[in-house]
Amino acid sequence: MTRTLGRSLVVAGLCVLPGIAGAQRSTRLDSTALARRLASVCRPNPEAGRAQCLRDSLSTMARAGRVREAMAALGALTLLDPGIRRDDHVYAHAIGISAESSGHSVAEIFTQCNVAFQSGCYHGVIQSYFDRLHEVDSASVAGLCAPFRSDESQRWILFQCVHGMGHGLTMFYAHDLPRGLAGCDLLPNQWERHSCYGGVFMENIVNATMPDHPTHALGQHSMEDMHADAVHARASPASTNGAGGEPFRALNPADLLYPCSVMAERYVRACYEMQTSVMLHLNGGRFDDAARNCERAPEAMRTLCHQSLGRDVSSRTGQNYAESIRLCSLATERFRPWCYVGLVKNFVDLNGRFTDGLRFCKVVPREDDKLKCYEAVGEEIAALVPESVNRRIACGGTDAPYAEACLYGARMLASPPETLRAINAAAAR
Repeated sequence: MTRTLGRSLVVAGLCVLPGIAGAQRSTRLDSTALARRLASVCRPNPEAGRAQCLRDSLSTMARAGRVREAMAALGALTLLDPGIRRDDHVYAHAIGISAESSGHSVAEIFTQCNVAFQSGCYHGVIQSYFDRLHEVDSASVAGLCAPFRSDESQRWILFQCVHGMGHGLTMFYAHDLPRGLAGCDLLPNQWERHSCYGGVFMENIVNATMPDHPTHALGQHSMEDMHADAVHARASPASTNGAGGEPFRALNPADLLYPCSVMAERYVRACYEMQTSVMLHLNGGRFDDAARNCERAPEAMRTLCHQSLGRDVSSRTGQNYAESIRLCSLATERFRPWCYVGLVKNFVDLNGRFTDGLRFCKVVPREDDKLKCYEAVGEEIAALVPESVNRRIACGGTDAPYAEACLYGARMLASPPETLRAINAAAAR
């Protein structure tokens, strides 16, 4: 899933319309000046103290309703300090938490958040929302994202809302995965529920592999201080895995397909879309072993598992083209194209620019992989660009048959070109 582009852009060339460019340059200059002032104020502190100082400064701006300004300042700070760039999602998360915890509405804050820093601002807002609740019911779940349901151009924001809800619900239930998933089941349609499930499985993995991750302790106070009373009030017996009443375990080192291997059918797809992060944590980061384990998954889940592998490749390589291609090449020929699907979608998702995906697809070496790469970018374009004419323009910069693969992914062709059909059939054998 990807993000919406502003209507002020000419999609093919991303050319800014007259009058906008000057305003954008002014914003960048103002943000840079603000970032330099913040850096100067916080510089005398030791490294850890400097990071906290910057988080506090950005959070103060967010609590005052200046979320857009805080996000712009964070963008400028990442250019000044590699350490901030490495943890940019954490800083953005803090901005979202601080804004929502100060009483601003979710809809109001979302209009000021943006897709930068892996959408950390959106996720922080949702985390804070659930942190303030003492109980979860269908009204609180279904109502949270309601402002974004009526407008198709808001679909990316709706995705961020329901995906972030998965994170928030899992935290609300003290990282009890089955209860987080059950919370998602209160959403009104399958697409929203599936997007929420993805947030639950992601949060399960993050908490199990990085329990001290800073997004679990951000905002105007430590998260423990902020919600200790709420957690106490909602405490109830943990879900069990059926093994003598034991609490549901997040991971199982003896089963690299767990928890997917024990999930109810409606949760399995979302689980496998994240499962290679579990595998890589348990096998010491061996991508070849993760690819082999994906082939042990149920037949219908193997392409999804390899897509998860591609997402993890992107994360591990920092989007380095050559190393990304090398790691995806560790998968077998039958499933390797889906590694590129997950890989290129992550390239696009990082900053909401489908052009980043098109640029990468051009250097993918093998024909089958290249076709699936362009199809995947097309799927991203379908979410980023509401207008069909602009989707055609966006895919039009590629050569046939890749343009057809892109157009099919963008939902501009009713059936896949024969080349894609053959690749899909080979994986299904």
